[in-house]
Amino acid sequence: MDDHAVGSPRHLSRRSLMTTSVLAAGALGVAAPTVGNPFAGSPARAGTGATKRITLYAEQLPGGLFGYGLAPGQATVPGPVLEMYEGDTLEITLVNTTNQRLSIHPHGVDYSTDSDGSPLNASFNNPGETRTYVWRSREMFAAAGRRFMPGSAGYWHYHDHSMGTDHGSAGVAKGLYGALIVRRRGDILPEKQFTVVFNDMLINNRMAPDTPMFEANLGQRVEWIAIGHGSLFHTFHLHAHRWADNRTGMLEGPSDPSHVIDNKDLNPGSSFGFQVLAGEGVGPGAWMYHCHVQSHSDGGMVGLFLVRNADGSMPPGAEEAIHRFQGHTHQHGS
Repeated sequence: MDDHAVGSPRHLSRRSLMTTSVLAAGALGVAAPTVGNPFAGSPARAGTGATKRITLYAEQLPGGLFGYGLAPGQATVPGPVLEMYEGDTLEITLVNTTNQRLSIHPHGVDYSTDSDGSPLNASFNNPGETRTYVWRSREMFAAAGRRFMPGSAGYWHYHDHSMGTDHGSAGVAKGLYGALIVRRRGDILPEKQFTVVFNDMLINNRMAPDTPMFEANLGQRVEWIAIGHGSLFHTFHLHAHRWADNRTGMLEGPSDPSHVIDNKDLNPGSSFGFQVLAGEGVGPGAWMYHCHVQSHSDGGMVGLFLVRNADGSMPPGAEEAIHRFQGHTHQHGS
């Protein structure tokens, strides 16, 4: 039930995550939770047009799963969170250590056909093969007619597109996916990050009560990245917390017209993200996140967001709530 268990992304400091240069290969950060961010709550900064180079390892995991990792033996489900700023280029050297054909395909960024990650363009790794994929991002720019073309900033994702079928259905089903964030300069960085993937009737390829329990202390700035996969339609609901339905989840001023929500569709291939202050307005406790399609939550698409006291101690009633959750009967397979 904890986010440090086998199959959960490891921790790197967000300083190394967001300031990696072309000379610091492989240092790009991974999925949170990440503790002790010195830049939390302050605007993000980065040099224009930086090129970051990382190596990812695709590995087979116990239980028939597969995952991506930043070093041999560190593959996880989901894979590491990959981050870049608008204008940056990310060069990913993918090492396939498995006996399966696989690849890596991104959403939301620019790439050429040889970095498409699909068999259509002969862009994949055969078993044991190493291949480099190049992803580019760009800033918003002015177009004709007083219009603007969108940049790359957003909460996106990446996944296999080659295992099992020419669309990577087996790879996605077995855990080859992760979050991709393209930030705009000036964005506020979080203290912790959680990646939640609704993949058919699973959350991060688990079902309750073994779904991830994410933890934060009261008042910490938490970033959620929600991703949909599989063949089922879902909604994502977070108890006791709200966010603005826009690019960041935060309002830009008192007249910002963004709709404030606590539930949003999360369907195959879609993704979104937002930031909240843990327990803001409601206090610490064990709060649920889940699919709000009732048969899906009954079937085990439920997890816990544990908001501890500001000093990290357990709030009253939280331990008992966790035990109740672990004792709930879910109708798996319904």
